Amino acid sequence: MATTDLKLEDCGSLPKPGPLGRLARIIFGVLCLYYIFALWGIRQDLVTEAGTIRQLVWNGIVPGLILVSYVINIGFSRAWKKWPAIVSGAIMLGIAGTQYALTGSVDSSLLAHTIHAWELYVFSHLGLAFLFAAAIGTPGCEMRAFHHLYSNITGKPTKEHHCPIGPLSSIDRWEAARLS
Repeated sequence: MATTDLKLEDCGSLPKPGPLGRLARIIFGVLCLYYIFALWGIRQDLVTEAGTIRQLVWNGIVPGLILVSYVINIGFSRAWKKWPAIVSGAIMLGIAGTQYALTGSVDSSLLAHTIHAWELYVFSHLGLAFLFAAAIGTPGCEMRAFHHLYSNITGKPTKEHHCPIGPLSSIDRWEAARLS
């Protein structure tokens, strides 16, 4: 089972992605950014005429809650475990609960805008990290791509992190074994 524990490795500990690993990162990055562009396209129209939050806004909540702790912890070198997901969920549940208590429905413009802004951040950060990781060959988790870029520019080594979820670590290990 994947853990949100921050386990940074010394620079050079993990294999760099090969062509398939980079291609997988590009695909995941494009999928994240595709979702962002769709969300951005409805930014002025998050609630339907019937007063319900658009389905596109709801679509990213579960994946976002699964990913947000990894995005924050690994991307910002924090050891906050599941707290980013817990706080995110609590804020959204608090707004939904308040709205339900007031009107009998969780749908509100405030909830729609809160989820929308949160998803824009989570999936933009993730999508750009995937694309940077593919472009510069970041070893391990794509969330370390910005740290790896900093290391490439300054020459100062930065820590690496295994991919905690998804197929990328397996692809990278397989490619490294075939190339050696």
